[in-house]
Amino acid sequence: MAPDFSIGPIGQITIRAKDVARACAFYRDILGLRHLFDAGPTLSFFDCGGVRLMLSTAESAEFDHPGSVLYYRVGDIHAAYDTLKARGATFVDAPHLIAKLPDHDLWMVFLRDTEDNVLALMGEVRH
Repeated sequence: MAPDFSIGPIGQITIRAKDVARACAFYRDILGLRHLFDAGPTLSFFDCGGVRLMLSTAESAEFDHPGSVLYYRVGDIHAAYDTLKARGATFVDAPHLIAKLPDHDLWMVFLRDTEDNVLALMGEVRH
């Protein structure tokens, strides 16, 4: 590997969807992500703070499974929880304290999208 080589920031993340239209509505209308464009009936793209999020059907059986957990940063985890719950999001739990760190407390809450993928909201509450 060349010594001046380095990995850049994440450019795109794929989330598997069985029903891309249904998943698109969740990410656009419930989570409130900015929809960028669709490419046919099986691909939908969103902006997630400068990282492109792609919703896609599985290209083959080996990719047909829930994806990794994505952790979305929020300014106020309790307000985010209340807002998304009111929009119809299905939560696995309620906001809860994960760790007390020297300068902030780390809070999380987990939810599922319409395709049964687990997502998380994370909030850092400064002391």
